[in-house]
Amino acid sequence: MPKILLILLTFFNLTAVYSVDLPVSRISDDSLLRTNLRDTWMINSVNRVLAQRPRIETLETGERVQISAREGRDEFMVIFARELIKGRVATDSAPAVERRATGQFPGWAQGSWMLTRNKNTGHPTLIRIYLRSDQNTHIQFRPFDIDKVYMDVVLYGAFIARSIPVAVPPVPQGITPTAYASFERLYTMQLNDILRLVQNKFPLRYFEADPAIYRDSRRFVSQVRSRLGGLRFADDGALDENGNYVFIETLQPQTSARPGLNCSGFVKWLIDGILRPVTGNRLTIEPLKQPFGQRGSSFTERWEESRDVFFGLDWIRNLAAVANNTLRSPGYSVLDEFEVRTDSFSLLSVMRNNAVEIESFPGFLNEAGYAVEGLHPLLYTLAIDDPFSFYLAAVNNEIGTPTSARGTPRLRQYYHVAALVPYFDEFGDFRIAVFESAEETSFGSFRARYPGQFINLVRIPITAGFDP
Repeated sequence: MPKILLILLTFFNLTAVYSVDLPVSRISDDSLLRTNLRDTWMINSVNRVLAQRPRIETLETGERVQISAREGRDEFMVIFARELIKGRVATDSAPAVERRATGQFPGWAQGSWMLTRNKNTGHPTLIRIYLRSDQNTHIQFRPFDIDKVYMDVVLYGAFIARSIPVAVPPVPQGITPTAYASFERLYTMQLNDILRLVQNKFPLRYFEADPAIYRDSRRFVSQVRSRLGGLRFADDGALDENGNYVFIETLQPQTSARPGLNCSGFVKWLIDGILRPVTGNRLTIEPLKQPFGQRGSSFTERWEESRDVFFGLDWIRNLAAVANNTLRSPGYSVLDEFEVRTDSFSLLSVMRNNAVEIESFPGFLNEAGYAVEGLHPLLYTLAIDDPFSFYLAAVNNEIGTPTSARGTPRLRQYYHVAALVPYFDEFGDFRIAVFESAEETSFGSFRARYPGQFINLVRIPITAGFDP
């Protein structure tokens, strides 16, 4: 596993290229091509496979496939790379663009198929299949025994399914079975036949996102971006219900010639922007500062005022309660409804010391939320399972040191908030817009800023109108 990922990272062009994909059942079949090239490209000796020059073959549908071999330190890959097909759904300002071939074969275009083998023994170790034109989402198979293989489903480093045993049809009569017989049967099987073996264990929905559904999300992101130029950051700053710049702690007016918003005031500005077209009003600040739901204990009570232990958590919960009550119904304004507490995975692949390791992912933790290392796949699955929401995030960490002075204990504090908008763009590519502290930042920088820390998420409905 570690070695194959390093090969992939070396081989793939990591520059984003866009496409609108087909439903998985409509991916064109290349099993005949794999059958014809099995002996020369898949089971041939290592040296002979690596000596072959890349070639391009055309399927009956007219789609092209580039076959090549790539060598790593201990393993090598045989890659059936589909030609990337590029298209776009209609937007508010432009019509749809039909799918067209690009002449690019990145190795992760929809339908691409690859086999990994050990260089010393020649034994197969992995088959990886890309069901979307996204290098971060794939299914893979590993040898198990003479009758079965293991299947994994991987989304942005998270194992949505791990080591699903898959029974493969027996080797045809006349062929002597080997220790890799079941695995080698996959070399020539049609993709849909392979997926039928897994039946209901395969979460197909995570590979068939429809970018047309995310029109309101894209409009919301665009509307927020268009308003950012008039904002600036100011410590403890927010807009009150009358649209005046004030300080959150005292509610006194800001006297600076250039007033602004801090991270908390900015997410209030966002929620005001989606509620004001409905209610005609901005939110009052004081209710947003009040405790919301279960958090803390008798031990933390004495520190709440002096250290603002739960300020960020209370703030986003109160905002979410009002937003869901207004835009959905009072039944959605309770914590159990709007706080994100469920996830679809328990294992992550992470890079440590130039090697990939598979680690457990604890999921939701009370009064902490989710480890930031799992935030990317979590937002991907949330975007598909709930395409009409975005999220307010409260960053938290244990602050203080084990050697803190007597009376200043190490406590978990919610010290920063932001808005995260996961969606699929008009090309079908997964995106996460990050808005924080009166500006847009990138998800990569947001995640890198908080290694080892936790993120609590609350759900906010997406609306078509935005007017802060």
